[in-house]
This record gives sequence, structure tokens and C-alpha cells, in this order.
Amino acid sequence: MTAPTTEAPPAPIPPSPNGTPRRPIPSSSALLVKIASLGVLDALVLYAAFVLALDEQWLIVVGILLAAAAINWVYLRRGMLPAKYLVPGTVFLVVFQLYVVVYSGYIAFTNYGDGHMGDKDDAISVLIEKSLSRVPDSPAYDMVVLERFGELSFLVTEPDGTAMVGSDGRPLEPAEGARFEGGRAVGLDGYQTLDFSQMLAQQSQIAAMSVPLSEDLDEGALRTPDGAKAYVYSASMRYDEATDTFVDVETGAVYRDEGTGAFVSEGGTELMPGWKIDVGFDNFVAAFTEESIRGPLLQVIVWTFVFAGFTVAATFAVGVFLATVLNDPRLRFRRTFRVLVILPYAFPAFLSALIWSGMLNSQFGFINQVLLGGADVPWLTNPVLAKVSILLVNVWLGYAYMFLVATGALQSIPEEYVEAARMDGAGAWTIFRRVKLPLLMVTMAPLLIAAFAFNFNNFNVIYLLTEGGPQDISTDMNVGATDILITLVYKVAFGETSGRDYGLASAFSIIIFLLVAAISIVGFRRTKALEELN
Repeated sequence: MTAPTTEAPPAPIPPSPNGTPRRPIPSSSALLVKIASLGVLDALVLYAAFVLALDEQWLIVVGILLAAAAINWVYLRRGMLPAKYLVPGTVFLVVFQLYVVVYSGYIAFTNYGDGHMGDKDDAISVLIEKSLSRVPDSPAYDMVVLERFGELSFLVTEPDGTAMVGSDGRPLEPAEGARFEGGRAVGLDGYQTLDFSQMLAQQSQIAAMSVPLSEDLDEGALRTPDGAKAYVYSASMRYDEATDTFVDVETGAVYRDEGTGAFVSEGGTELMPGWKIDVGFDNFVAAFTEESIRGPLLQVIVWTFVFAGFTVAATFAVGVFLATVLNDPRLRFRRTFRVLVILPYAFPAFLSALIWSGMLNSQFGFINQVLLGGADVPWLTNPVLAKVSILLVNVWLGYAYMFLVATGALQSIPEEYVEAARMDGAGAWTIFRRVKLPLLMVTMAPLLIAAFAFNFNNFNVIYLLTEGGPQDISTDMNVGATDILITLVYKVAFGETSGRDYGLASAFSIIIFLLVAAISIVGFRRTKALEELN
């Protein structure tokens, strides 16, 4: 019988010269994974920096390069264990939250929106392209469509037999090494010639292409209706770089840059598209000075406060009442009743809102057809009834949450307080008002503030029930009787009827933030007085 073998314990890591213990050296596989991950990150950062540098976004380029250098320093340096865990979360926080907030705030001080999305050079190119029309009796150019790296180009054969190549926005230039068949250029080294089926799959993109004849856009451009012949198109709008004006060659009208982000004629006619410019506080001034915006905005602000305030007060009252009743140990089937009470909280809010939208339908809804015997009550189309319906539905969706919180808070109140009040001769109402409610508020006051902020931005219940309607016909804005600030922001930013105005929508968002922040600060300061009760 052999003696059992025992493994020798690992040798201790010798201390460093200054006496502090050395950290273990990471394994080679872990080190390789770390270096490979940082290599991928650095490659992505360099690529992004190169693309942003082409667009002259130097501030962002410097920012991401410094961030990448800091990440490399943290992960390649030994130690700094807390930083290694904090860096990923910090990066995601900056990219997905802080950057979005800062950029939205910046947009509020611009005219960014429909017709003002690009820069001035883009607007000039688009205006010239939009005014292109075919030159009568212009020669037809034989052509084929080429593709390279996902970019389409025209390979045209001029009447003198010269092959030229150009793409959308890139002027024609000699095509060195072009292949000819029957005196017609049909291919070019480094490019793929599209066949009929390939052109058919991209016919809309090919038909929209305009290949300038030269660097001077006023000389015209080539366009093709079928991919086989190209024709000369000339612009009716001529841009004079020296005077920074557009001239309509047909009418002689002159359009100048008046600093509003568009070229404007003396009669006030604007050429669209324009370009994005900084407008300072113009969006905020317009929100409170232009009657077409100020009137609807003030109505929406008032209704938003009513909606959020009534919802919080009503759900709190209903939740606390049910929690108090169902907390009585003398009540039979308390558990069953509690399960029934929290059922609205068990279903997703958006599904409940959709169900209520169908039940409140004036023609086919369950409430009108079954409960009211076929009545035609416009629950969601009458301005007053729509508001009442939304408030009732929102109370239905929110009281169960307040009930759960109030139930837990009531059960945490020491029974000695209640017994002492009873011995002093206090009745049930006095005990609730003097003992239970103040102690409830210690727990629930911060939740009430959070609930108010949530309902201040409760987009789902408004949009799923009424989409903000019924429409207010007294204003040109796309605003309805039940719109709150967040749904108004959505309509201004993404509205299909009045166009998209991201600058004004961002200004409204900042107004929402300021209102909610002010209310929250005041509310939390007042709740500090309740902490003394705890």
C-alpha cells in the first residue's frame, strides 16, 4: 500500500522591495484577451475619429481619442481595480444618457427641423438639383451604370468617342482604361458594370442621380431615365458665390441669405430646403410670445398639471382607503380582496389602456352598447368627456400601486401608537388623521413626488386612449384637448400634419424639465419635515 501523496502548497508571492505585497501577475490568456479587446476598441475609435474628422467634428474627435487613451491607461496599468469596473458604466452613461441630454439641449437653440437639417452647402446643392430640367435638343450620351464600394457612377461616351465617368455630386472626368464595344464605353477597371436586372433593382436611385458636367454646377448635369441614354439637364436656379445669392433665370427673382437659415426673396418667399443655424433663445421666445403657440401651450401646461395632480391625489386617496379597509384583521377574505384589488397592476399598462380605448368607443364600446343600452356617449371625442375618461382610466391604472405601498406602510406602524390613541379616547377618524396618515406620509411622500413626475410625462395613457385629441381647431398647431406637454413635444417633433420642428420640441422638453425639477425640489424640501416623525 502506497502512502498518500500530498500536493505542495503554492509558493507565497514575495513582497516588493518597499515591503508591500505584490499583486499576482495575470495569466497569459487573460492578458491576450485584454490586449485583443483593447485593440478592437482602439480600431473602432480610430475609424470613428477618421470619419468625424472628414466631417470636421474636431471637438468630438478630441473627446473620443482622450477617452480611448484613458481607457487604455486604466486597463493596461496594474491595480486601479475600482476604475476597471466603473469605466464601462461611465462610458455607457455618457454615450446613451449624458450625450443625448446635452445634444437635445443644444437642439433647442437651433432651427433644426423640416427644411433645416443640413448645412448651407448641402442646401445649395439640393436647390440646384431640384431646379434641373432637361435642355431642349440636348445630345444623348451613350452610357452604362457602374458600381464600386456601393457607390453608383455613370460611364458615358461623349459624341467625340471620349469616355467619361462621374457619380452623383462628383463631376465627369476622363475614364482612363475604359473598355469599348462598337465605339461605346461598356466597362472600366475597378468598377462593376450593372446588368439589366441589377439596374432594375436600383432604378429609383439611378433615376434620381445627377452627374455634373464640370465643377461649375451652372453648366448642367447628366441624368438618365432608362440607364442606357443620358441627357443634359440645366438648373433654372443659378447660385452666385461672390454675392451669396440665388437667381431664378426664368423670373429674375433674387434670393439672399438673410441669416434665417434660408435664401429669401425681397417679397419674403423662402427657398426650401434651408440649413440648420443657431437661433439662440428664439424658440423659447416664440413659445411664450407668438399667440399661435402661446395660447395652446398655456392650455396644455394647465391641463398637464391638472392631469398629474388629480391622478396622484386620486390614486393616493383610493389606495390608502382600500389599504386601511383591507388591513382590518376583522375583515373576512382579506387575502382574496387584496388579490382582486391589485389586478390592474398585474397587467401591462399599455394593454389596459388599449382595452379601455375599445370599451370607451362611442359606437362599438362595451360601456355604451352593454352598460348603457346602446347609448351614443362620445367618451373619447368630446373635449370634456375625453378628459374625464382619461382621468378615470389613469386612476384605475395607478391606484393598485398606491394600495401596495400603503399596505406595507400601514403594517409597519407600531400597534402601540394606535392603542395609545385609543386609550386617550381618539376615534377611528382621529387615529387615522393624527397617527396613521402622518406616519404614512413619511414613507409615501417621496413616492408621491415621483408619481407626479411620472404622470407629468405619462405619454402612453394619453396617446393610446385619444392620441391627444379631439383636435383643437382654434389653432394652427397640431394640438388636441387632451394633449399634455410630452405628447405635444412628440407632435411638434414628429408631426405629420404640421411638419417636424425639433428645435421647438427640444425647447418644450427643457420647459418640462424645469417644471418637474422645480416641483421635485420644493416637494423634497417639504418632506424633510416629515423625517422628524420617523
